[in-house]
Amino acid sequence: VPISSPVAGIAMGLITDEKGKFIVLTDIQGAEDHIGDMDFKVAGTKDGVTALQMDIKIKGITFEIMKEALEKAKVARLNILDHMSKTISESSGEISKYAPKITTISVPQEKIGAVIGPGGAVIKGLQQEYDASINIDEEGTVMIGTNNSETSDNVVKAIKAIIKDVEVGDIYDAKVAKIMPFGAFVELTPSKQGLLHISEISKERVEDVSSVFSVGDKVEVKVIKVDRQGRIDVSKKALLKNNDKNDINASTKKTEISADSSRKPMRKGGRKPVAGNDN
Repeated sequence: VPISSPVAGIAMGLITDEKGKFIVLTDIQGAEDHIGDMDFKVAGTKDGVTALQMDIKIKGITFEIMKEALEKAKVARLNILDHMSKTISESSGEISKYAPKITTISVPQEKIGAVIGPGGAVIKGLQQEYDASINIDEEGTVMIGTNNSETSDNVVKAIKAIIKDVEVGDIYDAKVAKIMPFGAFVELTPSKQGLLHISEISKERVEDVSSVFSVGDKVEVKVIKVDRQGRIDVSKKALLKNNDKNDINASTKKTEISADSSRKPMRKGGRKPVAGNDN
């Protein structure tokens, strides 16, 4: 984990008697913790203390005990840090892309419902799709836990797409959700769908939507209309260039059959009849 300086910690113990005599122990073990009067944990860098935690079994400790415990803890801490620096003197600067990662982002409060979805459908779908842990609080803070950086980035991208208002001209890698006689409903994000009308699939006439798409197919579409009720119209045709090889001709097979049937029959032997000669 990238940190500004190496940190080490040490556990200090204490043994006292009824006359007020005491001895401060360094790096105590379980037995010393059990029979001793204090468990004093001190952590820090070479520049100073960063954390303290103390458990005591007596009513209190004197300033003298505290002073000695801190002094001995410093000696032990610096000794540990010296040994650590021989192996690694500073952090690597960047976590491995394969390391588990927790990412925090914020979403507007009015968009929390869109991220969660009806009955939690959207957030559950994201967790399943990306094998991620996603939690969102009432303030809109989203904590994302994933197995690697790439997955984390993909989840963040998906959530930002959900909370983004759809605008005319936006392009989405959509998924076919439902096929109808007049077109297909495509999923732009887990919480938004658009209508891909049959006339917006291809530059050429499409007779049957199901001959072009199946539910679950991926399709790149462009938003061409968002009405006052928030209904979205999209187009695949708008992204196709002239003579685009990726254009879909849903009636290709029918056209080929029609074209073949208009030709004159082949003679036996594979030769075409000569025009004006039916013999």
